[in-house]
Amino acid sequence: MGPFVCAGELVLSEAVFDVAVTIEAATAGLVCRRTRWASTAALRLRYAGVDLSDAVLEYPVSVAAQSWPFVVIREEVAGHGLTDPRVRVHSLRGVDAAHLVLTDIDLTECRFAGAVHLDQLQMEGRCVLATAPSGIRRRGPWPVRWTPRKTLFEEHHWRADHDTAADGWTPADGGSALEPGALAAVYRQLRKAFEDGKNEPGAADFYYGEMEMRRHDPATPRAERGLLALYWAMSGYGLRASRALGWLLLAMIATLSVMMLWGLPKDDPKPESTGTVTGRSITLRTDTQDPANPDGPYRKRLTTERFDKSLRVVINSVVFRSSGQGLTTTGTYTEMASRLSEPVLLGLALLAVRGRVKR
Repeated sequence: MGPFVCAGELVLSEAVFDVAVTIEAATAGLVCRRTRWASTAALRLRYAGVDLSDAVLEYPVSVAAQSWPFVVIREEVAGHGLTDPRVRVHSLRGVDAAHLVLTDIDLTECRFAGAVHLDQLQMEGRCVLATAPSGIRRRGPWPVRWTPRKTLFEEHHWRADHDTAADGWTPADGGSALEPGALAAVYRQLRKAFEDGKNEPGAADFYYGEMEMRRHDPATPRAERGLLALYWAMSGYGLRASRALGWLLLAMIATLSVMMLWGLPKDDPKPESTGTVTGRSITLRTDTQDPANPDGPYRKRLTTERFDKSLRVVINSVVFRSSGQGLTTTGTYTEMASRLSEPVLLGLALLAVRGRVKR
């Protein structure tokens, strides 16, 4: 069928295709509500907004954006006022996506919720999804910057309804927004679809969205939500290396400061030997004094020598090693805490890098 031009909507709702079909069209809209595809089909489109709500796909059906103009109808397209050649899918509600293939499709306003087998959906070429708004906004007195990532259009609706810093998120045009629990399930299925297609970096944003919805879901236990909030703050769910490295740098600076001011002893303890002479026998005993806490003004403790010793303690803590340096009680506990926390932050940063380069 085609290629042909339809200035308005091409309506195939409730149609039944019993044989293989290829449709080539430049149209403002393609409506396929409750359309039944009983054989393979290929839809090659330009300019179209596609609605596949409740369509039945019994065999593979591909929806692709035609990358070059239909030569035989170029003049007709110009005459019907079609200007944006992108192909946009608006709805996959009620669709069994196991047989659906999307190629070079704009999904920024696509509603995925309600589709089944989204984990088997195939997205090829450059399929564009909605993104989080850029720039800095305010939530009360605090500035908020949204992490750049791909999002579901349904998350835009939920954010616009429930977030006080919702400027930039698209509100729902009629009806209520879905709850976070339902959105987490959609994100999970799309993540699996990308992972099964060996696109691990592409799946990262869907994992981020899934964790965000779990964190905001009232049905999630409070303790689990607190743990997710900590995971988000420390490393963006193991996906933001800059955040983990920032915390690691702050932890190292804090450890270094504590070591210089209170952690290193006033002087390095020196061994002392005492002995007794009994006849021709000599008995010696060597003791090392306990480290003495530093005293005096703080600025006098900030010396090059103490900085060098403190830096060695911090670097050894990052790689989970003991510095072997004599420390005060404060320094000992500080080193223990840093040997636990700093390697974890370094590991989260490496995990985030791996998630972006994994094959």
